[in-house]
Amino acid sequence: MTITSGRVLVAGATGGTGRRVLDVLHTSDSEVVVRALTRSPDAESPLRDRGADEVVIGDVMNPDDAARAVADVDAVICALGSSLGLDTLTSDSADGEGTKNLIDAACEAGVEQFVLVSSLGVGDSAPGMPLGLRLLFRGLGVLPAKARAEAHLRDSGLTYTILRPGGLTNADATGDVVVGEGGDTVSGSIPRADVAGLCVASLFTPAATNRTFEVVAQDGLRGTPEGIVEIDWQTAPAAARGGSTVEESESAD
Repeated sequence: MTITSGRVLVAGATGGTGRRVLDVLHTSDSEVVVRALTRSPDAESPLRDRGADEVVIGDVMNPDDAARAVADVDAVICALGSSLGLDTLTSDSADGEGTKNLIDAACEAGVEQFVLVSSLGVGDSAPGMPLGLRLLFRGLGVLPAKARAEAHLRDSGLTYTILRPGGLTNADATGDVVVGEGGDTVSGSIPRADVAGLCVASLFTPAATNRTFEVVAQDGLRGTPEGIVEIDWQTAPAAARGGSTVEESESAD
């Protein structure tokens, strides 16, 4: 991709982070074609109003739908998430199998870049999520599913960036994030709007290639950070705005 052209698929476009990715892409100076993926036909009009040029109705749990979604796409921003409930105990989810289907389809389609929004608490970043929440999300299968998706992406051969945000909030973007690399690096919270900005910036930042980052906002930082890295993000697009409720997980279809 270049900063002024290409087609970007936003998977999980109806979720809290996915909507803000659309906002960032819509307000940036680039001329990328933005494609949104959703399971709900009723979401098509709101997604177009939010800046999507194209909308694909499909379910990533279906490999054929995943293949349709990535056709002629240069890059994927995957912000899929699962609803928390008993069904996550008995079946895999968009966080796991659905994301793996999208990764496989992206490989087959020759997609150039794949940005995955994961979570603090996954894999070697486990200490970054408070113990109670970590036990809950692990018990519900969310963290193991995200770990499988991360591993699948690393092994896929795709050029990737994995972002592990802390507790997600609906606050305004701060533009001041703390980026760690190495797993047990940072803990705290971060606005979805800041995560969305990093997702888009990752597409145009060579230094972010094939790396996994833990990210929180400076004003949401808990404890003493370690393993901090300085990244020269190549874009600084305008970010979405919102409220301020803290959440640790979200559903996006």
